[in-house]
Amino acid sequence: MDKIKLPEHSIFEVVAEAAAELGVDAYVIGGFVRDLVLKRPSKDIDVVCVGDGIALATAVALKLPHRPKVSIFKNFGTAMLRDHDWEVEFVGARKESYREHSRKPEVENGTLDDDLKRRDFTINALGISLNKQNYGELIDEFDGLKDMKRQIIRTPLEPGITFSDDPLRMMRAIRFASQLGFDIDPDTFDAIIDYKERIKIVSQERVIDELNKIILSPKPSYGFKLLFASGLLQLIFPKMVELQGVETINGNTHKDNFYHTLQVLDNVAEVSDDLWLRWAAIMHDIAKPDTKRYHPKAGWTFHGHEDRGARMLPKLFRDLKLPLNEHMKFVQKLVKLHLRPIALVKETVTDSAIRRLLFEAGDDVDALMKLCRADITSKNDTKVKRYLQNFDKVEKRLIEVEESDNLRNFQPVITGEIIMETFNLMPSKTVGELKEVLTEAILEGKVKNEFEPAYTFLLREGEKRGLTVANIITPVEVNKSETEE
Repeated sequence: MDKIKLPEHSIFEVVAEAAAELGVDAYVIGGFVRDLVLKRPSKDIDVVCVGDGIALATAVALKLPHRPKVSIFKNFGTAMLRDHDWEVEFVGARKESYREHSRKPEVENGTLDDDLKRRDFTINALGISLNKQNYGELIDEFDGLKDMKRQIIRTPLEPGITFSDDPLRMMRAIRFASQLGFDIDPDTFDAIIDYKERIKIVSQERVIDELNKIILSPKPSYGFKLLFASGLLQLIFPKMVELQGVETINGNTHKDNFYHTLQVLDNVAEVSDDLWLRWAAIMHDIAKPDTKRYHPKAGWTFHGHEDRGARMLPKLFRDLKLPLNEHMKFVQKLVKLHLRPIALVKETVTDSAIRRLLFEAGDDVDALMKLCRADITSKNDTKVKRYLQNFDKVEKRLIEVEESDNLRNFQPVITGEIIMETFNLMPSKTVGELKEVLTEAILEGKVKNEFEPAYTFLLREGEKRGLTVANIITPVEVNKSETEE
């Protein structure tokens, strides 16, 4: 029997000692063992004991020098403690049985064999003994080590049983394949296809958690292609599936926007680990099916897909159970603006256009440029090279204008309050119009975003509208007001 060298950490010896004193057998099980074999970092340890897992956790805590707090979850029969930056979860060995229309198992005490059988995949059904008679011995009843060497995801039991019991395991199979670059065993993948409809009984929160892990994998397109081929993507994210396919009229064919999106996602993944930038890649063309039109002269067009996509974002995030907070607003902003830098590439880059982009993108302009670079997926290398060189020019101009005008998250120095006080106005359409005209003048470079020239411009605009000046505001008064706040 193979032996596995455990990391040099006292926690394993302490667990072994506590288990021996309680007269129970204990094993490190699951993902920690898998990652140990694959030489992947992991500090989340699952300990299974043939007996009372909560009692073992309590005994271990008493033996550790810092006496960590034991968090007990009685409903699940588990306990957890932290040993510095290691998190250790304890559970008694158990067996599970499921009813056909439920994903909540009936649980009872079991043997180590019972516990390993309930695991999702063979690579997660590995154990390491912490018992004196065979300390460090690998427990591998389902050839998980062999599957790891073959780079295969396979279920320990007949896959239909595994997926019917907990349908989320279908997504987990794809997630592990995507994270590790493994293949899915043919029988296991066929079972995903057969049982895909059962994903509907899984909560959307659990589904999106797995989908996010697929998105964060090194090459997320692989996971999405498996989701698509299995039919799962059609059930969990049908709007994305609408991107798939091409149409030809009079010899004019548009590109397959599904596979284009996956290429953009992979391109972003090469330069950023940011989940929400990756979501922006997924969503950037999401409205193309809704805006697709064919014109005999122009061919296929998708006019306004960036604006339509941005408007669709809140509902899509709500349906997917993604957060409706600043992350959604970030994705929405990038979807709305993703064509703007490309438009700048195609024309002479004016300071005005650069100012507007900086004004609208704010601190997200760097993320926007990463998305735009990723969006160049042409098979024509010369074309790609030319576009990327033009983006270099745009980015250089962004830096130059930003340094001279300080326009990231720009706000006009003349606020709505100053406008109202100057002309003795209440909040109104006129105040909004004056503020908009002033903002436009600053972005066009007609007026510097400094108090005196901007205020002089305001007074002229007020005069044009027949407004009477009630109060002249000075920079000193503005600074005093800001200081008091």
